[in-house]
Amino acid sequence: MRITSTSCICPVLFCLCFVQRCYGAAHHGSIKVTRNQTKHIEGETEVHHRPKRGWVWNQFFVLEEHMGPDPQYVGKLHSNSDKGDGSVKYILTGEGAGTIFIIDDTTGDIHSTKSLDREQKTHYVLHAQAIDRRTNKPLEPESEFIIKVQDINDNAPKFTDGPYIVTVPEMSEMGTSVLQVTATDADDPTYGNSARVVYSILQGQPYFSVDPKTGVIRTALHNMDREAREHYSVVIQAKDMAGQVGGLSGSTTVNITLTDVNDNPPRFPQKHYQLYVPESAQVGSAVGKIKANDADTGSNADMKYTIINGDGAGVFSISTDKETREGILSLKKPLNYEKKKSYTLNIEGANTHLDFRFSHLGPFKDVTMLKIIVGDVDEPPLFTMPSYVMDVYENAKIGTAVGTVTAQDPDTASSLVRYFIDHNTEEDRYFTIDANTGTIKTAKIFDREETPWYNITVAASEIDNPGLVSHVPVGVRILDVNDNPPELAREYDIVVCENAKPGQVIQTITATDKDNSANGARFHFSLDEGPSLNPNFTLRDNEDNTASILTRRRKYSRTTQDIYYLLVLISDGGVPPLSSSSTLTIRVCACERDGRVRTCHAEAFLSSAGLSTGALIAILLCVVILLAIVVLFITLRRSKKEPLIISEEDVRENVVTYDDEGGGEEDTEAFDITALRNPSAAEELKYRRDVHPEVKPAPRHHPSSSLDSVDVQEFIKQRLAEADLDPSVPPYDSLQTYAYEGHRSEAGSISSLDSVTTHSDQDYNYLGDWGPEFKKLAELYGEIESERTT
Repeated sequence: MRITSTSCICPVLFCLCFVQRCYGAAHHGSIKVTRNQTKHIEGETEVHHRPKRGWVWNQFFVLEEHMGPDPQYVGKLHSNSDKGDGSVKYILTGEGAGTIFIIDDTTGDIHSTKSLDREQKTHYVLHAQAIDRRTNKPLEPESEFIIKVQDINDNAPKFTDGPYIVTVPEMSEMGTSVLQVTATDADDPTYGNSARVVYSILQGQPYFSVDPKTGVIRTALHNMDREAREHYSVVIQAKDMAGQVGGLSGSTTVNITLTDVNDNPPRFPQKHYQLYVPESAQVGSAVGKIKANDADTGSNADMKYTIINGDGAGVFSISTDKETREGILSLKKPLNYEKKKSYTLNIEGANTHLDFRFSHLGPFKDVTMLKIIVGDVDEPPLFTMPSYVMDVYENAKIGTAVGTVTAQDPDTASSLVRYFIDHNTEEDRYFTIDANTGTIKTAKIFDREETPWYNITVAASEIDNPGLVSHVPVGVRILDVNDNPPELAREYDIVVCENAKPGQVIQTITATDKDNSANGARFHFSLDEGPSLNPNFTLRDNEDNTASILTRRRKYSRTTQDIYYLLVLISDGGVPPLSSSSTLTIRVCACERDGRVRTCHAEAFLSSAGLSTGALIAILLCVVILLAIVVLFITLRRSKKEPLIISEEDVRENVVTYDDEGGGEEDTEAFDITALRNPSAAEELKYRRDVHPEVKPAPRHHPSSSLDSVDVQEFIKQRLAEADLDPSVPPYDSLQTYAYEGHRSEAGSISSLDSVTTHSDQDYNYLGDWGPEFKKLAELYGEIESERTT
């Protein structure tokens, strides 16, 4: 099937169409379709032959924006099988088939029914097929072809980013690039000149120019001055068709602003200035302003003002206000019209940010002269000193003169001055002042230890003009008088050990004095001993405002005396000297050998039994040992697995212990032996519970009369004989204990309990070296010796 086109409306298209129609598609834009074998068609058998095929064009062209009344002819489809008898039917399918593009199914002519826009869609892909009109069977395979929309110049160039705002430094070189603008054209850039844009400048000459091909805007003049003109509005045009007549165009605006550079030096409007400043101006206050003009802006106009010379350089100072760029003149020292009536200053204003490209324009600074005239003002009185310090002794009488202040009128016509105290605080009421002489006196009696310093304010005013007042601070120092005696620095808790030695320091004391060091720097310590020396303690003055308390004898006993009182006298070195007395309390305590305090409480004693703490501890130790022996004995008995036959009711097997020595047979208060002397009081004989006796012994009969008169010795013998003859007793001896001491020995008691009353010269200090086991015994004998010595 051959596709032909007749849409040739220009010489180029005509040539193309001529080539297409005359030469077919032999070399360009054509596709040769061949077929090796036919397809299976309904009811036909496969035929193996190669039919001839013609060259087929696969591309049509149609102009966009066609506005004619008739459909636009696109091209023609033709099949080699078409004999012109109408048996072949052409079918068109694909994009726009039946709506945009229609085909004559008999002739194969294709027409466009609508106006097309290439900018919306550049081409359409369609499929063509030739079928047998009678059988509706395809005569050839389906062919694909493209219909391209041919471009015409129907779109003007557009600046999508405009309008533009851009800056360029002033005084730039000619040809300095400012901005590049770009216009876009929706037409086909590959066909003709419809999208070929050329730039030109419509407005902004002769200051700026534009490159016609690239759209780069450049400066067109030398040294464009911002101070002469700052803003420019440049109109740029873009025209297609390479700028030829009939081309479409578009324009945009470029707003160009010249940015500032420091190309203008500062200048003072005048070369001489005059300023009036009253002499009453306060130091540190601003007294005037001055400004140098600079045509530049921003940091290029920043400047610094300096006083370069003049007789007032030490009296005035100048600074720069960064906002207004003014020079602020301030006062450094007070003015005095009577001493100097005018000053002359040379002030310089210079830029701080220099651009050396423009240094040829001259120095970027300027100098002017400022004359300052001092104005005369009626001033308040002026004190001879900026402040006063006065002294007065404490306890001084009311009305004592403290000091004098002096003020004078600084004006030419000197006026009399009146003095008074500003009663703003309570301290100001403690003093008075003579209104004419300025003499300050006391109004109360002062105590330095209560308030050592007072601050008051004295005012002075002219009698002719009371409204002009000046003030001066006055400090009054209260001098010390020795009116406070010394006293102990604190309460002391003094402890002396029972085993202290003579000459031992038990405490160091210090003193304080409310007076200052001139009246109490040296303290003297002593004991108020009365007519006799203190036998227990003494005091040593260390001559460094401290004193030491020392023991005077060996051994102290809590039982004899547990607290001592010591009266100490303290005097200072003032004029006249003052003294005071204080009582120290000294406690007696039990201490370790290294001096550590163990206890200071008195221990309880058994005076009736005459036992000390050490004796009680020894007794308790013995009881513990006995208990341990009993426990050991019971353990051994159990290990032998022997039956226990001891009965609480069998007196023969009981060990009766009396832990009381007594005083012999004459001492009947220790215990009662009536039961021992009266055998009838004993219980009846009881048999062993673990052994059944074979022979029951005969009951014992003792006449009551014989028992009452029997002696203990005879009683024991009888019991021994009965035990030996009794067959029911166990085969071992039974311990019978009777606390019977016997007759009193003529030699007397040898007990050591009463030996405390005997006198002995033996020294028991060696007991303290035997170790902690004999510590209590050493203390006991030490106390006895101390009491005997006392």
